[in-house]
Amino acid sequence: MILPQLLSSPDLTSHRQTRSHHNDSVDFPSLARHGLLRPWLERLVVAEAVQNEVIEASKIASMEEQFCKRHSLESEDAVNASLAQQGLTRDDLHWQLAMPLRIQKHCQRQFGPKAEQHFLSRKTQLDQVVYSLLRVRDGGLARELYLRIQAGEASFADLAARYAEGPEQTSHGIVGPVPLTQAHPLLAEKLRTVAAGTLLEPFSIEQWWLVVRPERLIAASFDEAMANQMSRELFDQWVADEVTLKLRLLAAPEAVIPAL
Repeated sequence: MILPQLLSSPDLTSHRQTRSHHNDSVDFPSLARHGLLRPWLERLVVAEAVQNEVIEASKIASMEEQFCKRHSLESEDAVNASLAQQGLTRDDLHWQLAMPLRIQKHCQRQFGPKAEQHFLSRKTQLDQVVYSLLRVRDGGLARELYLRIQAGEASFADLAARYAEGPEQTSHGIVGPVPLTQAHPLLAEKLRTVAAGTLLEPFSIEQWWLVVRPERLIAASFDEAMANQMSRELFDQWVADEVTLKLRLLAAPEAVIPAL
C-alpha cells in the first residue's frame, strides 16, 4: 500500500525546492520517537488543504509590517538575521503569516454550508450557565447554610466566601459562564431543568455536599461567530481523521515511505 500523495501539490513542491535541506528522506521513526510525527502530519495536511486559498499581497505585506513591529525588527538586515536564526526564508515567513487567513477562508468555503447543522447537533454542549455554588464535606453544615440563605439571614456570596471548600470560595460562589457539559452530569441536569433563581436543597456528589442556585442560562445562538467556530471544528475534525488515516498507512507493513 502506498501512502497517499501528501506533498505533491505544485505550490508545496516549488516551496520545498527553495529549501535544499528538505531533499532528504523524512525520518518517520525519529519524528515518532520525539512525539513530532502527528503534529508534522497535521501541518502538512492543513497546508495541502488550504494552499489554493488566495491571500492578497497587500494583506501579507501588512502582516509582515506588523510582525516586524512586534519583534522590533527595524531594518532589512534585522529581519534577515531573525529569519536566519530560525532557519526560515522570506517565503516561509509569508506562508506562516498568511496561514490563519488561508484556514479561515477554507473553513468558510468548504465547511460553512455544514456549520448550522453541526451547531444544532452540538447546541446542548454549547449552552452556558451561570450559577451560585457552595460545597462542603459536612452534610449538616450544608443544610444549615441552605436554610440561612433561604430565610434571607445571609447572602449566598457571603456564606460561600466564608464556608465553601472549593475554588468557588474566591469568587463568592459564582461559577460561569461555563458550558453545561463542564459540570458533573447530576449537577448539569439540575441546572438544565430548574428555573433561574431557585435555591436547590443540598445534594451530594461524591464526597461533597452542594448548595446550588442557578442564576442564568445562556442559550447558544447561531450567529456569524458561531458559524466560524462550527466551520473550524468541522475542519479540525477532518484534519484529525486524515492524519489518523495516514498514520495507519505508515504503520502498515507494506507501506512505502515517501521522499520529500
